[in-house]
Amino acid sequence: MDICAFLLGTVFAAMWSSAFATARVIVAHAPPLAALSVRFLISGLIAIIIARALGQTWRLAPQQARAVILFGLCQNALYLGLNFIAMQWVEASLAAIIAASMPLIAAALAWVVFREKVPALGIAGLAAGFAGVGVVMGSRLSGGADPVGVALCIGGAVALAVATLTVRGASSGGNLLMVVGLQMLVGSVVLGLVSAMFETFWIAWSPAFLAAFVYQIAVPGLTATLIWFALVGRIGSTRAATFHFLNPFFGVAIAAALLGESIRPLDILGVAIAMAGILAVQMSRTTAGAAPATPD
Repeated sequence: MDICAFLLGTVFAAMWSSAFATARVIVAHAPPLAALSVRFLISGLIAIIIARALGQTWRLAPQQARAVILFGLCQNALYLGLNFIAMQWVEASLAAIIAASMPLIAAALAWVVFREKVPALGIAGLAAGFAGVGVVMGSRLSGGADPVGVALCIGGAVALAVATLTVRGASSGGNLLMVVGLQMLVGSVVLGLVSAMFETFWIAWSPAFLAAFVYQIAVPGLTATLIWFALVGRIGSTRAATFHFLNPFFGVAIAAALLGESIRPLDILGVAIAMAGILAVQMSRTTAGAAPATPD
Protein backbone atom coordinates (compact mmCIF):
# COMPACT_ATOMS: atom_id res chain seq x y z
CA MET A 1 0.00 0.00 0.00
CA ASP A 2 1.53 3.32 -1.05
CA ILE A 3 1.87 6.28 1.30
CA CYS A 4 -0.81 8.29 -0.53
CA ALA A 5 -3.38 5.54 -0.03
CA PHE A 6 -2.39 5.24 3.64
CA LEU A 7 -2.84 8.98 4.19
CA LEU A 8 -6.14 9.02 2.31
CA GLY A 9 -7.44 6.14 4.39
CA THR A 10 -6.35 7.66 7.69
CA VAL A 11 -7.85 11.07 6.90
CA PHE A 12 -11.04 9.42 5.71
CA ALA A 13 -11.32 7.38 8.92
CA ALA A 14 -10.86 10.48 11.10
CA MET A 15 -13.47 12.44 9.17
CA TRP A 16 -15.91 9.55 9.03
CA SER A 17 -15.54 8.79 12.74
CA SER A 18 -16.19 12.40 13.67
CA ALA A 19 -19.69 12.02 12.25
CA PHE A 20 -20.76 9.87 15.20
CA ALA A 21 -20.09 12.50 17.87
CA THR A 22 -21.61 15.34 15.84
CA ALA A 23 -24.63 13.15 15.01
CA ARG A 24 -25.34 12.79 18.73
CA VAL A 25 -25.47 16.57 18.99
CA ILE A 26 -27.84 16.81 16.03
CA VAL A 27 -30.32 14.14 17.21
CA ALA A 28 -30.55 15.88 20.58
CA HIS A 29 -31.89 18.96 18.79
CA ALA A 30 -34.00 17.57 15.90
CA PRO A 31 -35.68 14.38 14.59
CA PRO A 32 -32.86 12.14 13.30
CA LEU A 33 -34.24 11.22 9.87
CA ALA A 34 -35.54 14.70 9.07
CA ALA A 35 -32.22 16.28 10.04
CA LEU A 36 -30.29 13.75 7.96
CA SER A 37 -32.59 14.25 4.98
CA VAL A 38 -32.05 18.02 5.04
CA ARG A 39 -28.31 17.51 5.45
CA PHE A 40 -28.19 15.30 2.35
CA LEU A 41 -30.37 17.70 0.38
CA ILE A 42 -28.00 20.60 1.04
CA SER A 43 -24.84 18.53 0.51
CA GLY A 44 -26.20 16.98 -2.68
CA LEU A 45 -27.20 20.30 -4.21
CA ILE A 46 -23.82 21.83 -3.39
CA ALA A 47 -22.00 18.88 -4.96
CA ILE A 48 -24.13 19.01 -8.12
CA ILE A 49 -23.71 22.77 -8.55
CA ILE A 50 -19.92 22.47 -8.23
CA ALA A 51 -19.89 19.46 -10.56
CA ARG A 52 -21.78 21.36 -13.24
CA ALA A 53 -19.43 24.33 -12.83
CA LEU A 54 -16.53 21.95 -13.43
CA GLY A 55 -18.16 20.69 -16.61
CA GLN A 56 -19.31 17.33 -15.28
CA THR A 57 -22.32 15.82 -17.02
CA TRP A 58 -25.64 14.47 -15.87
CA ARG A 59 -25.14 11.51 -18.19
CA LEU A 60 -23.65 8.71 -16.13
CA ALA A 61 -22.26 5.38 -17.24
CA PRO A 62 -24.67 2.50 -16.50
CA GLN A 63 -22.53 1.22 -13.63
CA GLN A 64 -22.40 4.72 -12.17
CA ALA A 65 -26.17 5.15 -12.33
CA ARG A 66 -26.61 1.81 -10.58
CA ALA A 67 -24.07 2.79 -7.93
CA VAL A 68 -25.80 6.13 -7.34
CA ILE A 69 -29.04 4.36 -6.45
CA LEU A 70 -27.50 1.55 -4.38
CA PHE A 71 -25.03 3.81 -2.59
CA GLY A 72 -27.74 6.36 -1.86
CA LEU A 73 -29.99 3.66 -0.43
CA CYS A 74 -27.46 1.51 1.41
CA GLN A 75 -25.11 4.12 2.83
CA ASN A 76 -27.09 7.33 3.08
CA ALA A 77 -30.56 6.02 3.84
CA LEU A 78 -29.84 2.75 5.67
CA TYR A 79 -26.38 3.01 7.23
CA LEU A 80 -26.55 6.63 8.33
CA GLY A 81 -30.31 6.59 8.89
CA LEU A 82 -30.09 3.61 11.26
CA ASN A 83 -27.11 5.10 13.05
CA PHE A 84 -28.81 8.48 13.50
CA ILE A 85 -31.81 6.74 15.05
CA ALA A 86 -29.57 4.61 17.26
CA MET A 87 -27.61 7.65 18.41
CA GLN A 88 -30.63 8.68 20.49
CA TRP A 89 -29.85 5.76 22.83
CA VAL A 90 -26.24 4.61 22.37
CA GLU A 91 -22.95 6.43 22.86
CA ALA A 92 -21.21 7.81 19.79
CA SER A 93 -18.08 5.80 20.60
CA LEU A 94 -20.02 2.51 20.65
CA ALA A 95 -21.65 3.29 17.29
CA ALA A 96 -18.22 3.98 15.80
CA ILE A 97 -16.87 0.71 17.18
CA ILE A 98 -19.74 -1.31 15.70
CA ALA A 99 -19.22 0.38 12.33
CA ALA A 100 -15.64 -0.87 12.41
CA SER A 101 -16.87 -4.45 12.01
CA MET A 102 -17.94 -3.61 8.45
CA PRO A 103 -14.73 -4.77 6.69
CA LEU A 104 -15.34 -8.40 7.64
CA ILE A 105 -18.81 -8.20 6.12
CA ALA A 106 -17.49 -6.44 3.02
CA ALA A 107 -14.68 -8.97 2.62
CA ALA A 108 -17.09 -11.89 2.89
CA LEU A 109 -19.33 -10.37 0.22
CA ALA A 110 -16.34 -9.61 -1.99
CA TRP A 111 -15.12 -13.22 -1.78
CA VAL A 112 -18.54 -14.61 -2.65
CA VAL A 113 -19.73 -12.10 -5.24
CA PHE A 114 -16.58 -10.65 -6.81
CA ARG A 115 -14.08 -13.47 -6.10
CA GLU A 116 -11.56 -11.08 -4.58
CA LYS A 117 -8.47 -12.76 -3.14
CA VAL A 118 -7.19 -11.79 0.30
CA PRO A 119 -3.82 -13.20 1.49
CA ALA A 120 -3.75 -15.33 4.63
CA LEU A 121 -2.05 -12.58 6.62
CA GLY A 122 -4.76 -10.18 5.49
CA ILE A 123 -7.45 -12.57 6.66
CA ALA A 124 -5.69 -12.88 10.01
CA GLY A 125 -5.56 -9.09 10.23
CA LEU A 126 -9.28 -8.79 9.56
CA ALA A 127 -9.96 -11.40 12.24
CA ALA A 128 -7.76 -9.56 14.73
CA GLY A 129 -9.53 -6.30 13.98
CA PHE A 130 -12.91 -7.91 14.53
CA ALA A 131 -11.66 -9.39 17.82
CA GLY A 132 -10.60 -5.93 18.96
CA VAL A 133 -14.03 -4.55 18.12
CA GLY A 134 -15.59 -7.45 20.01
CA VAL A 135 -13.57 -6.69 23.15
CA VAL A 136 -14.90 -3.15 23.32
CA MET A 137 -18.43 -4.05 22.29
CA GLY A 138 -18.65 -6.80 24.91
CA SER A 139 -17.59 -4.39 27.62
CA ARG A 140 -20.17 -1.82 26.59
CA LEU A 141 -23.01 -4.35 26.35
CA SER A 142 -22.26 -5.66 29.82
CA GLY A 143 -22.36 -2.07 31.01
CA GLY A 144 -25.98 -1.68 29.91
CA ALA A 145 -25.83 -0.45 26.32
CA ASP A 146 -29.28 -0.26 24.71
CA PRO A 147 -29.82 -3.51 22.72
CA VAL A 148 -32.19 -1.89 20.20
CA GLY A 149 -29.68 0.82 19.44
CA VAL A 150 -26.91 -1.77 19.10
CA ALA A 151 -29.06 -3.82 16.69
CA LEU A 152 -29.69 -0.73 14.56
CA CYS A 153 -25.96 -0.02 14.41
CA ILE A 154 -25.25 -3.61 13.34
CA GLY A 155 -27.88 -3.35 10.61
CA GLY A 156 -26.23 -0.15 9.47
CA ALA A 157 -22.83 -1.88 9.28
CA VAL A 158 -24.30 -4.54 6.98
CA ALA A 159 -25.80 -1.86 4.75
CA LEU A 160 -22.47 0.00 4.64
CA ALA A 161 -20.71 -3.20 3.56
CA VAL A 162 -23.06 -3.44 0.59
CA ALA A 163 -22.53 0.24 -0.21
CA THR A 164 -18.76 -0.25 -0.06
CA LEU A 165 -18.91 -2.83 -2.82
CA THR A 166 -21.27 -0.80 -5.01
CA VAL A 167 -18.81 2.10 -5.40
CA ARG A 168 -16.69 -0.03 -7.73
CA GLY A 169 -18.54 1.19 -10.80
CA ALA A 170 -18.99 4.71 -9.47
CA SER A 171 -15.27 5.43 -9.23
CA SER A 172 -14.69 4.88 -12.96
CA GLY A 173 -15.82 7.01 -15.87
CA GLY A 174 -15.31 10.44 -14.27
CA ASN A 175 -18.10 12.69 -12.94
CA LEU A 176 -17.29 11.69 -9.34
CA LEU A 177 -18.61 14.90 -7.81
CA MET A 178 -21.84 14.53 -9.77
CA VAL A 179 -22.13 10.92 -8.60
CA VAL A 180 -21.62 12.00 -4.99
CA GLY A 181 -24.28 14.71 -5.29
CA LEU A 182 -26.85 12.47 -6.90
CA GLN A 183 -26.44 9.64 -4.40
CA MET A 184 -26.93 12.15 -1.59
CA LEU A 185 -30.18 13.30 -3.18
CA VAL A 186 -31.33 9.67 -3.36
CA GLY A 187 -30.71 9.35 0.38
CA SER A 188 -32.43 12.66 1.06
CA VAL A 189 -35.61 11.66 -0.78
CA VAL A 190 -35.85 8.24 0.91
CA LEU A 191 -35.17 9.59 4.39
CA GLY A 192 -37.54 12.51 3.84
CA LEU A 193 -40.39 10.17 2.92
CA VAL A 194 -39.79 7.92 5.93
CA SER A 195 -39.51 10.95 8.22
CA ALA A 196 -42.79 12.37 6.92
CA MET A 197 -44.53 9.10 7.77
CA PHE A 198 -43.07 8.44 11.21
CA GLU A 199 -41.54 11.59 12.71
CA THR A 200 -42.91 14.82 14.17
CA PHE A 201 -40.79 17.73 13.00
CA TRP A 202 -39.20 19.96 15.64
CA ILE A 203 -35.93 21.84 16.12
CA ALA A 204 -34.25 23.13 19.28
CA TRP A 205 -31.98 25.80 17.82
CA SER A 206 -28.57 26.30 19.44
CA PRO A 207 -24.99 27.18 18.40
CA ALA A 208 -23.95 23.57 19.05
CA PHE A 209 -26.66 22.24 16.73
CA LEU A 210 -25.80 24.66 13.93
CA ALA A 211 -22.07 23.95 14.23
CA ALA A 212 -22.62 20.18 14.17
CA PHE A 213 -25.00 20.43 11.22
CA VAL A 214 -22.68 22.59 9.09
CA TYR A 215 -19.72 20.37 9.99
CA GLN A 216 -21.56 17.23 8.89
CA ILE A 217 -22.40 18.78 5.54
CA ALA A 218 -18.83 19.90 4.82
CA VAL A 219 -16.62 17.20 6.34
CA PRO A 220 -18.13 13.70 6.75
CA GLY A 221 -20.73 14.57 4.13
CA LEU A 222 -18.89 15.94 1.09
CA THR A 223 -15.15 15.73 1.78
CA ALA A 224 -15.03 12.26 3.33
CA THR A 225 -17.24 10.79 0.61
CA LEU A 226 -14.98 12.13 -2.14
CA ILE A 227 -11.90 10.77 -0.36
CA TRP A 228 -13.62 7.38 -0.03
CA PHE A 229 -14.31 7.20 -3.77
CA ALA A 230 -10.68 8.05 -4.50
CA LEU A 231 -9.42 5.46 -2.01
CA VAL A 232 -11.58 2.65 -3.41
CA GLY A 233 -10.47 3.53 -6.92
CA ARG A 234 -6.83 3.39 -5.82
CA ILE A 235 -6.64 0.17 -3.77
CA GLY A 236 -9.98 -1.65 -4.15
CA SER A 237 -12.99 -2.01 -1.87
CA THR A 238 -11.77 -4.80 0.45
CA ARG A 239 -8.45 -3.14 1.27
CA ALA A 240 -10.05 0.29 1.55
CA ALA A 241 -12.58 -1.17 3.98
CA THR A 242 -9.79 -2.10 6.39
CA PHE A 243 -9.40 1.57 7.26
CA HIS A 244 -12.76 1.37 8.99
CA PHE A 245 -10.87 -0.46 11.73
CA LEU A 246 -9.50 2.98 12.65
CA ASN A 247 -13.03 4.04 13.57
CA PRO A 248 -12.76 2.73 17.16
CA PHE A 249 -9.67 4.84 17.83
CA PHE A 250 -10.96 8.04 16.25
CA GLY A 251 -14.55 7.43 17.31
CA VAL A 252 -13.70 6.92 20.99
CA ALA A 253 -11.18 9.79 21.03
CA ILE A 254 -13.48 12.30 19.33
CA ALA A 255 -16.50 11.32 21.44
CA ALA A 256 -14.40 11.73 24.58
CA ALA A 257 -13.13 15.13 23.47
CA LEU A 258 -16.44 16.56 22.24
CA LEU A 259 -19.04 14.82 24.39
CA GLY A 260 -17.10 13.80 27.48
CA GLU A 261 -17.76 10.07 26.92
CA SER A 262 -15.54 7.90 29.11
CA ILE A 263 -12.63 5.81 27.82
CA ARG A 264 -12.43 2.44 29.57
CA PRO A 265 -9.35 0.21 29.88
CA LEU A 266 -11.00 -2.38 27.62
CA ASP A 267 -11.56 0.34 25.03
CA ILE A 268 -7.81 0.90 24.87
CA LEU A 269 -7.13 -2.84 24.65
CA GLY A 270 -9.71 -3.35 21.91
CA VAL A 271 -8.42 -0.43 19.86
CA ALA A 272 -4.85 -1.74 20.17
CA ILE A 273 -5.89 -5.17 18.87
CA ALA A 274 -7.81 -3.57 15.99
CA MET A 275 -4.78 -1.44 15.07
CA ALA A 276 -2.64 -4.59 15.01
CA GLY A 277 -5.16 -6.08 12.60
CA ILE A 278 -4.79 -3.10 10.27
CA LEU A 279 -1.00 -3.46 10.33
CA ALA A 280 -1.31 -7.15 9.43
CA VAL A 281 -3.56 -6.35 6.48
CA GLN A 282 -1.12 -3.71 5.21
CA MET A 283 1.82 -6.11 5.64
CA SER A 284 -0.06 -8.74 3.65
CA ARG A 285 -0.18 -6.32 0.70
CA THR A 286 3.62 -5.87 0.84
CA THR A 287 4.23 -9.59 1.16
CA ALA A 288 1.93 -10.42 -1.75
CA GLY A 289 3.68 -7.84 -3.92
CA ALA A 290 0.51 -7.20 -5.88
CA ALA A 291 -0.43 -3.99 -7.54
CA PRO A 292 -3.28 -2.00 -6.00
CA ALA A 293 -6.64 -3.37 -6.99
CA THR A 294 -8.76 -1.30 -9.34
CA PRO A 295 -12.54 -1.21 -9.66
CA ASP A 296 -14.22 -3.53 -12.12
